[in-house]
Amino acid sequence: MFDLYGFGGALALGTWGTIKIMVYALGIGLVSGLFGAWAKLSGIRPFVWFTELWTLVIRGVPELILILFVYFGGSIVLGRFASFLGYDIYIEINPLLAAVVTLGIVFGAYATDVFRVSILAVPKGEIEAARSIGMKKIMVLRRILIPQIWRYALPGLGNLFMILQKDTALVSVIGLNELMRNTAQAVAFTKKPFVFYIAASLIYLAITTITTFILQVLEKRANRGVGRAS
Repeated sequence: MFDLYGFGGALALGTWGTIKIMVYALGIGLVSGLFGAWAKLSGIRPFVWFTELWTLVIRGVPELILILFVYFGGSIVLGRFASFLGYDIYIEINPLLAAVVTLGIVFGAYATDVFRVSILAVPKGEIEAARSIGMKKIMVLRRILIPQIWRYALPGLGNLFMILQKDTALVSVIGLNELMRNTAQAVAFTKKPFVFYIAASLIYLAITTITTFILQVLEKRANRGVGRAS
């Protein structure tokens, strides 16, 4: 086991913290992306306008600023709301919550168009055929729409998830104990930046390699039977 001048355990805990942020943010991002795609395709103008504005702002503002805005701005907003209710208290946003919500929203803003394009890529004739043989809406969704949307969206979502992994390093600025922050603390204590930043790079690379393998397996399963009929 690598001791790394006594900081091996700290880097392991930081790695676990990074993985948790990735997984939680992915969940929020997938849900918000699906709702965003539905809003854009709904034809309801307020929903369409709001979603267009949301994706424009998220894409135009750096992730670091968004993280700081949610963490510090959220505390101010909640504090003023409490003051409005008659409570003179300071409410501090949990760093993990701020990180997960921010990265999840950023992921969702980009995933919105991935899902939208994937939904539009499903042949309408297949949906009409399913309805013509008596399939109910839930059955059409489960057997026709979801498998094909998943197949079309997976490559794009995989690329977004790779970006999300690297963006987790930004949350160290709000004091969250993840890999980058624990690495910086180890460097400050040992004065060995080369050793620890190389170690952190290898850990990120390992996570990326495992993720890439998982995505390849998922893509292979999603494309089973596609293109075989000839």
